[in-house]
Amino acid sequence: MTIQRIASKWEKTKVIYRQESLRAYIPDTRKYSLEQLRSMLDTYGYVFIKPDHGTYGNGVMSIEQWTDDLAPDNPVQYKLRFGIESRLFETVDELYAALNEKIETRPYLIQKGIHLLTHRRRRFDIRALVQQTPNKNWETTGIIGRIAAQQKVITNYHGGGDVMLIEDLLGPYMGPREFAQKYKEIKILGVQVARQMTHKFPKLKEIGLDIAIDEQHQLWILEVNTKPALFPFKLLHSKEVYQKIRRYAVAYGRLKAKSIK
Repeated sequence: MTIQRIASKWEKTKVIYRQESLRAYIPDTRKYSLEQLRSMLDTYGYVFIKPDHGTYGNGVMSIEQWTDDLAPDNPVQYKLRFGIESRLFETVDELYAALNEKIETRPYLIQKGIHLLTHRRRRFDIRALVQQTPNKNWETTGIIGRIAAQQKVITNYHGGGDVMLIEDLLGPYMGPREFAQKYKEIKILGVQVARQMTHKFPKLKEIGLDIAIDEQHQLWILEVNTKPALFPFKLLHSKEVYQKIRRYAVAYGRLKAKSIK
């Protein structure tokens, strides 16, 4: 059984943007260029640069306008962060030249930066696993939190991040009623995105939806992954939940019936 995979972040963004009810969840995302870099930094002051084709958070960088608190009269600079390193640039043109040394000829996207909530001063986002059921419906079967490694931009597990129950991550920020509402919203959003994606990609069987929660507790779709890792859900969820995840994956051909991965 063929499971459809879509590499281009730009193509996936365009598909979900066509659904009007999903647009409010999508941060402003454009193809990378000097013009767009300048425009989006002027508009938002904080952006992410990410490869159109890429996995595990490789190649993702952040840029924010930067002023020295000890010298507030100094002109605005631009702080580029990649991995655990950072550099300051005085102009957008200098920043653009440095970015191009890293990007070379690969297609990149630029996205409005979302100020993520933090856990012990480390940023975190949410990964929702959405799967096709044996009855050919869609279901959000798992939801976990992903915490960035110390001083890193990305939350990806392969980039040194950790996973954690979202109850523990969101508990300091919201009461039980709001948490229940957000949890339900995430589950519904996962199904809506999967259904919308299948209009263009009918052989899609699963997605990993990366969701940011900002300081106002608004949800944002950061990315749609069409080959999501399953093992983090085994680390956190109950045996019954993971058995369902695995059963669905066997039904649509991701795993073999006797696989233990």
